[in-house]
Amino acid sequence: MDRKNINRGFKKLRVWEDAIALYALAFKTFSSFPFELKKIAGNSIDAAHSISRNIAEGFCRRSLKEYLNHLNIALGSCGEFHSCYLSFKKADQITTEEFEKLDQLHYKVENELLKLIESLQKKQQNGKWEENFYSKSQKT
Repeated sequence: MDRKNINRGFKKLRVWEDAIALYALAFKTFSSFPFELKKIAGNSIDAAHSISRNIAEGFCRRSLKEYLNHLNIALGSCGEFHSCYLSFKKADQITTEEFEKLDQLHYKVENELLKLIESLQKKQQNGKWEENFYSKSQKT
């Protein structure tokens, strides 16, 4: 059963879906790291997971200012995650194939996030953001 309401609207965002896929790929790639690397693997997985979580939390705030703040936090998590897997590649802890899969999806998520932020900033400048929970059909 798909439960829908206005607060779950973030699930319609392609960037959120792709960020979830990035988290799943990060988990698959890093969860098999040996015991002595579990802490950095866990931190890296968390950085990837933070992207989708902040997109969702910002959307649910309904305030454009707070939404943009959370999207910028997600963008920061993108940078953190990028640094993680670059380091792993440099240390030969992941293969070139694993790196390419991560980098390709990460690049997609990062660009989608940048475009969403830009779009919302335009709405902010134009004053075209609805912060109320009532539907357009309920307006008088």
